[in-house]
Amino acid sequence: IVKTYIKPGERGAQIRRQIEEGLWFLSRIYPIPEPLIRTVREEDWAHAWKKFYKPLRVGRHILLKPSWEEVEPAPDDILVELDPGMAFGTGLHPSTRLCIVALEDIVKPGDRVLDVGTGSGVLSIVAHKLGAAAILATDIDPIAVDVAGENAALNDVPIGAGGMIVEAGSVPAGRAGHFDVVVANILAEVLVKLFDAEYGYPPLAEPLAPGGHLILAGIIEERAAMVVDAAQRHGCRLVDRKQEGDWVALVVRKE
Repeated sequence: IVKTYIKPGERGAQIRRQIEEGLWFLSRIYPIPEPLIRTVREEDWAHAWKKFYKPLRVGRHILLKPSWEEVEPAPDDILVELDPGMAFGTGLHPSTRLCIVALEDIVKPGDRVLDVGTGSGVLSIVAHKLGAAAILATDIDPIAVDVAGENAALNDVPIGAGGMIVEAGSVPAGRAGHFDVVVANILAEVLVKLFDAEYGYPPLAEPLAPGGHLILAGIIEERAAMVVDAAQRHGCRLVDRKQEGDWVALVVRKE
């Protein structure tokens, strides 16, 4: 099935005629059904998705709550409020949930955490609420940088040294061996290139302290091996693997 949306007006009518002509010629070669054309009611698409985003429990204690929803947390819940806007990281995606579960297992009070590709900032906020003393959240998308800062404020996370720093970029320079935990929820191919410093940033494992843990997610099961290989090339050993459906999160330890 192929769907497309066309704005009304003279230009839209022209595009529709061109599509119909193209489909007519295509039907001379191979029989295809008539296209279904309908007018879509105007809505606030930027906010319509919100009615499908509800509070979500993840791991042992994390309760993710949209900022516009009311929820009564249990006494041992760790509440995280989010308004992801146009940034990735609602908790609805398996890779985000797997990272949260791994953070619950790993983060200790006082840890220094690096969140590469922070998106909405959800993983950084979870790390703070688990006791991390200092967090650096980076993203190459300026929208994500703004959204992560807004979500940090929504959760009363201090901004700046001793709290959460959000900045544009990726793997930071000049921080070799600085972080106890690094989390990167991106894509397998991007993770491999980050390990090998192909984007011009320092290698992904460089900021991690010896004995520290790197949480790698956004990985389809069939590509997990290539990420493990990249981690091993840079002195990291696989210590845990978590999976939900086709999505995998890897936890590696820097030797």
